[in-house]
Amino acid sequence: MAIDYKSAGVDVEAGYEAVKLMKEYVKTTYNSSVLGDLGSFGGFYALDDKEDGDCLVAGTDGVGTKLKYAFILDKHDTIGIDAVAMCVNDIVCQGAKPLLFLDYIAQGKLIPQRVAEIVKGVSKGCVESGCALIGGETAEMPGFYPEDEYDIAGFAVGIVKRNKIINGKTIKEGDTLIGIRSSGVHSNGYSLVRKLFGEDKAKLNEYNATLGCTPAEVVLTPTKLYVKPILALIEKFEIKGIAHITGGGFIENIPRILPKGLAAKIDRANYEVPKLFKALQEIAEISDEKMYNTFNMGTGMVLAVDSNIANDVIKMLKTLGEEAYVLGEVVKGNGVIL
Repeated sequence: MAIDYKSAGVDVEAGYEAVKLMKEYVKTTYNSSVLGDLGSFGGFYALDDKEDGDCLVAGTDGVGTKLKYAFILDKHDTIGIDAVAMCVNDIVCQGAKPLLFLDYIAQGKLIPQRVAEIVKGVSKGCVESGCALIGGETAEMPGFYPEDEYDIAGFAVGIVKRNKIINGKTIKEGDTLIGIRSSGVHSNGYSLVRKLFGEDKAKLNEYNATLGCTPAEVVLTPTKLYVKPILALIEKFEIKGIAHITGGGFIENIPRILPKGLAAKIDRANYEVPKLFKALQEIAEISDEKMYNTFNMGTGMVLAVDSNIANDVIKMLKTLGEEAYVLGEVVKGNGVIL
């Protein structure tokens, strides 16, 4: 029997409806400094009215149920990297340089060494992203969280010149979509991953022929940090739009950067889907469309550029140590065409 994200307990459609319903309340807080609306990868707050003035870009996120594997495998030094990556990868999509990060760690019992391991990961993610960890909150909540469990969330703020904001508005038909390789599942889709790989420590450490390793070796691979290569790129090239492939996969995230009436046509012959996602699909017995609506499928970031510079952008990404490829093109239509 096929197992999809909804049957694993996550209703993506309910999430869309929640955003729709909350918008009317969110908008009551806006003032003249707030730019844009809900739906971007970051929230904008202009510091002045100048065309080339500074604009803050903020983002917040958590790690989700990937934490379950940290508990099961008793490994806590990479989860903090995920918390940072999920935030800074979002704000760099708007062209913003991360400035600062705050974390929030809630747990049933405060275990100093475990907290230190978590924050070790947070600090590593901040260093790799060029931002400062300036504070946070460590909450001990007995009776609410089990003693051996915790949750972590983060908040990042970056800065960009108002006239340098990347928002996808200039994307046109014929533009090229460039994919940058992910490091794995990143931090989305784990409610389904846990249904498929299970939560038994012994089985997680058993060799999986499709993966070519044990599930334990891949389920805690930290989310890739894209800040440095993206910031280097935008100094040299006009990047029209950037999509961070998180919850909702290609289907939800790529259309977020496309103007109305345009669609993303994906050329799947141009890139290889990693073994991990093939293994997940084989176990789940679900369609390609559902896979691409749940996971990043090996592509963590998607850039929209003029076709004339696509090869040069890919060449530079490769010199920066990234695996990049032509993912597809922008065409007339709506959504994503697989």
